[in-house]
Amino acid sequence: MHGRPKRLFVFVNPYGGKKSASKIFIDSVKPLLDDAHIDYTVQETKYQLHAKEVAKSLDILRYDGVVCVSGDGILVEVVNGLLEREDWDSAIKMPLGVIPAGTGNGMAKSLLDAVGQSCTASNATLAIIRGHKQSLDVATVSQGQNRFFSVLMLAWGLIADIDIESEKYRWMGSARIDYYAIQRIFRLRRYNGCIKFVAAPGYETFGEPIDVEGETIDDVKSNFVQHKGYCGPTFHMKDFNRKIEGPFVSIWLHNVPWGGEDALAAPDAKFSDGYLDLVVIKDCPKLTLLSLMTELNKGGHVRSPYVLYFKVKAFVLEPGSRLDDPSKEGIIDVDGEVLARGKGTYKSDQKTLMTYNKLHIRVDQGLATVFSPTIP
Repeated sequence: MHGRPKRLFVFVNPYGGKKSASKIFIDSVKPLLDDAHIDYTVQETKYQLHAKEVAKSLDILRYDGVVCVSGDGILVEVVNGLLEREDWDSAIKMPLGVIPAGTGNGMAKSLLDAVGQSCTASNATLAIIRGHKQSLDVATVSQGQNRFFSVLMLAWGLIADIDIESEKYRWMGSARIDYYAIQRIFRLRRYNGCIKFVAAPGYETFGEPIDVEGETIDDVKSNFVQHKGYCGPTFHMKDFNRKIEGPFVSIWLHNVPWGGEDALAAPDAKFSDGYLDLVVIKDCPKLTLLSLMTELNKGGHVRSPYVLYFKVKAFVLEPGSRLDDPSKEGIIDVDGEVLARGKGTYKSDQKTLMTYNKLHIRVDQGLATVFSPTIP
């Protein structure tokens, strides 16, 4: 999949991370694009979901790629915008480029680390200029008629709580994550609930077999009547063969290896294998959990006897209340954004796309295309 781009549409998110995306674009990205004689149109994002709105109406025939100078959030918005178009099947073929300039740079880190390159704006820009591309799986998260397209991860429990609730310490910079993680581990929450899944080949021994007789069948079909865009693959509840009952400390579902520049969440994740990597912690002594978190930067946590790590094709999350306080529930975090907030959670009065209830997640293999560095 070659072909150097001649004209790019570039999103710059001036609000993301350390608010340095505009400077990164001017210092590191623009000179390289100019040297390569690539024409580009720059759009600074003005508010949340701005990039999604632009992607929904962008004249894709005018460009050879869309580039996101930001963290992972703008990429996710662009994917959702492209897949909500009437011409989604041609729009999603538009190659997407990611240049790290945010708090979470999981996609850029995953792409560059795969070929042993450091996660820098110049390395990411050169990969785009060279024009090598690869396929990327897209997961569809659905609840009734609502859908969200995910390219990174879904978290519920400990990881979601740290990611979202630590925002109250944003003034601390990146140290807020470590600081709040320690707080959350020593005041550990466990959540009632259940997960059901279609195990990938070779992983069929994880969890317990599902008693199909006792299960309610709620097939998820692709006939969303009022939606013009992509609806995700159909699957049948009868295909679900395994389940794990809670309570849980943490559920983490990953599409790519890195959740951020220092979190190798799913070391075995592949960009387009058609599976999601599932990391489950049901119970764990607090000090062991603390040492597990320090292993995250090199992926060592998945070898712990307290961690289940395997691949799934489709997944159902049935989230419940906190074990210590049934009046309180949890947060479901998808690609760094809150998809659902339960009762008594941080900012629980804010509106979310979905409710804190059963979610279906399934993967479409290689649906999107990303610019990727070549193996040196």
